Amino acid sequence: MATDDFYHEVHLNLNVRGLKHSATLRINEYSNQLISEGKKVYKLGLGQSPFPVPDIVVQGLINNAREKDYLPVKGLPALREAISSFYYRHWGKKYLVENIVIGPGSKELLFLLQLCYYGELIIPTPSWVSYAPQAKIIGRNIHWIATKKENFWRLTPAELDKICRHDPKKPRLLILNYPSNPTGYTYKNEELIELAAVARKYKVVLVSDEIYGMLDHKGDHHSICTHYPEGTIISGGLSKWCGAGGWRLGALAFPKSLSWLADALSVAASETFTSTSAPIQYAAVTAFEPHPEMDFYLERARKILLHLGQYCNRILNEAGINNAAPHGGFYLFPDFSNFRNKFLQHDIFDSETMCDKLLESAGVATLPGSEFGCPPSVYTLRISYVNFDGRKAIDAAVTETVDDLFIEKYCPDTLVAMKEIVKWVSAL
Repeated sequence: MATDDFYHEVHLNLNVRGLKHSATLRINEYSNQLISEGKKVYKLGLGQSPFPVPDIVVQGLINNAREKDYLPVKGLPALREAISSFYYRHWGKKYLVENIVIGPGSKELLFLLQLCYYGELIIPTPSWVSYAPQAKIIGRNIHWIATKKENFWRLTPAELDKICRHDPKKPRLLILNYPSNPTGYTYKNEELIELAAVARKYKVVLVSDEIYGMLDHKGDHHSICTHYPEGTIISGGLSKWCGAGGWRLGALAFPKSLSWLADALSVAASETFTSTSAPIQYAAVTAFEPHPEMDFYLERARKILLHLGQYCNRILNEAGINNAAPHGGFYLFPDFSNFRNKFLQHDIFDSETMCDKLLESAGVATLPGSEFGCPPSVYTLRISYVNFDGRKAIDAAVTETVDDLFIEKYCPDTLVAMKEIVKWVSAL
């Protein structure tokens, strides 16, 4: 063994050994590589908003571009005040300014949260690709809860109770993401009430990941914080509903009963990222404040995602691919189990192989359900149905009616990609 190889093997942290780059980032980079080689690729892998950052927020960044000083570790006070007012305005719950922490993306904050809170991580499957790897890096125990397609892949109170009752005093951290990445489904208010009751019974610390909350297709998002305020941490940011993924701004809002955890996370932040970009924080104040322009932006974005999601879902259903129309965000999570016999005849034994073959044969980049915690033998894919010019579409929605004709006109590549999926399955 060469000396360099020895040091790489021996000194690599065991919790990191064997981990790969985040699946969503990996598929995006690979898709770009294929495109640079002259291949036609429909990019349905990366979950990135297609819409531009609203002009009013961009102007806020321009106005504050000269801000260069380090800000408080927990974040710009005016931004934390704006976020506190935002949650009170939408859900009637007041999170204290001193219990809101701003970070360079919600991903970094969720990582530090797991680092600071010593408890078992509970994750419903399928779920976002980074929750579990973060827990593994830190060395936390992970308890997956398998959900059912018949229930829109949502966690039920009975499933949560079954996990907790065997050791009712064990500290636990449950991450609930809705509208969901990867499924696009969300919870009804009455379902959140029942889940909140179980979480309260066992004093589960609940992280409500509502990064897609403002992209509920009907603008009717409910937060579990209204039913379990003392134990719910809200995770949010600018990346999805404000189209600003690359700006890297996230926020965690802690209830007063968990202020000690907010303070501990702040200590960890002070030794890692120090503070979030000053110009970005100043600009973000505008995004969280009430502005008619922001309301109009979200209204158009929701309409486009609603109609496009339903259109894509019809294409799949008509081909016998099992899925239900999404409730929010921009994802589909179809189940191809109806084609199991076909797949087996072509040596497609798992969702990862299915995903690879689809990209190789049809040029459609997606992610296998196994990346989101589903058993590899279950033929599921996550489809991010936003391969279109978001600026062109959202500008057109000012004067044009958003309907099927609109979708065909402004989102053609997404529709072609869906038809390519159907064509590939049918040709096997």
